[in-house]
Amino acid sequence: MSTVRVPVRGEWIELGKFLKLVRVVQTGGAAKRLVQAGQVRVNGRVETRRGAKLRAGDVVEVEGRKWVVGVEGAGS
Repeated sequence: MSTVRVPVRGEWIELGKFLKLVRVVQTGGAAKRLVQAGQVRVNGRVETRRGAKLRAGDVVEVEGRKWVVGVEGAGS
């Protein structure tokens, strides 16, 4: 399984917004349901907070897909 680096603006991004950015979900409500159902892992641990702050280097996993949070403009 490959890991995709996803550049984000700023120091952090909320998990729900990140899931929309990578097109796992289309809405905040869908993100909330997915996260609360325990379907999302951050750095290997189940994350149940849609508002959890992701920072550069964090790894997000959903249904066998992986993304690494990068910083826009930092060689991502």
